[in-house]
Amino acid sequence: MTKQTDSRMWGGRFQEPTDAFVEAFTASINFDKRLALVDIQGSRAHAKMLSKIGVLTAQELQDIESGLSTIEQEIVNHQFIWSVKLEDVHMNIEARLTQLIGNAGKKLHTGRSRNDQIATDIRLYLREQIKHCQQRMRDFQNGLLDLASSHSDTIMPGFTHLQVAQPITFGHHLLAWFEMIERDHDRLSDCARRINILPLGSAALAGTSYPLDRQFTAELLEFSAPSRNSLDAVSDRDFAIEFCAAAAICMTHLSRMAEEMVIWSSAQFNFIVLPDRYCTGSSIMPQKKNPDVPELVRGKTGRVNGHLICLLTLMKSQTLAYNKDNQEDKEPIFDTLDTLLGSLRAFADMVPNIKVNKDAMYQSARQGFATATDLADYLVKKGLAFRDAHEVVGTAVAFGIQHGKDLSECSLQELQQFDARIEQDVFDVLTLEGSVNARNITGGTAPEQVRFQIQQCRALIS
Repeated sequence: MTKQTDSRMWGGRFQEPTDAFVEAFTASINFDKRLALVDIQGSRAHAKMLSKIGVLTAQELQDIESGLSTIEQEIVNHQFIWSVKLEDVHMNIEARLTQLIGNAGKKLHTGRSRNDQIATDIRLYLREQIKHCQQRMRDFQNGLLDLASSHSDTIMPGFTHLQVAQPITFGHHLLAWFEMIERDHDRLSDCARRINILPLGSAALAGTSYPLDRQFTAELLEFSAPSRNSLDAVSDRDFAIEFCAAAAICMTHLSRMAEEMVIWSSAQFNFIVLPDRYCTGSSIMPQKKNPDVPELVRGKTGRVNGHLICLLTLMKSQTLAYNKDNQEDKEPIFDTLDTLLGSLRAFADMVPNIKVNKDAMYQSARQGFATATDLADYLVKKGLAFRDAHEVVGTAVAFGIQHGKDLSECSLQELQQFDARIEQDVFDVLTLEGSVNARNITGGTAPEQVRFQIQQCRALIS
């Protein structure tokens, strides 16, 4: 039987061309071309290493470096012609390189496989993109600190179960958001440490018979070390799963913040006013100002959570080493990254420009007996056991509900009917100001503590 020609770089073993549908179905170029520049970065390092061990001549190395620079400029200038027939980013670049410089281009793939090449590309790409994510986090945190500085003594109700619990300061609440993002920043740093291992040189799965200097390649690409096991190196996607997990946690944090912004900006709360440029109107109700950006961030959290489950399921039950399944890792990674970066940017730009309605916050804090715990603490300091004090205050609250009075609005005589230990100084702790100022301990909501915490946070991220 006469063999039919196949233009593919791996077509020598095949007796017939790939079906057109299969060609399109298996191609990844439409999404993995995003990796083009890091693919070139990895190829440059690999070529230098091949020259170092004598596989490439000095002239061949020069030709390869020149050709890769030409390709890089074509890609940056949107002049590169991508071909689905060449399947992926690697084959497109290699084919163009060979077209430009001839036989030397065919030598570049010596000692490597697309398996270790793609694993290296993704690590290079994520390593760089994590830095962008962390910078966006820092931008957001700086905005939070600026807003918190302006509201270190702005009183608002603190909630549990979305019920008024105790008075706090708005600055204190914003610092809680800061802490969430700081943990997210730390998680990405930890993830980056595990990403920073070089798979290149593992070849298809078993390493290679060429005397590759993998430590030299690792140093060129600024990896902390080459991978120890070639089977694991080409098939591992833990680092991608870990990145998506960190992103999902961060998006969950952003969704919690988004929910609070949606609630606070409603007419029923009226705690804050979101900038007009981050809201939209209604096509039928002219009075509406919809908090679309927080709502979208809240919604996009499900999208990122889905990508995490996608990657976990993708790797479930995969045998060693590489499988074509792993081609499906890139779109979830890329979309997770884009969604996280976009959400962080939106919040970094929006939150510092929020307008705060101090009076609405203050009046809301006066509702729901927010200083009830302060009365209990007062009675404990007067010698009453806390559980007994809890019962006394509960009875006092019931009286307040019956008569439509907050505890601070009750007379001394009315309060003394619940416990004779109550004296005139009780009103120092029943005020909202007295309540927040009393919590002057490390991590507390007292304005003095909030200002100190802001200083600590600025030092942490500077």
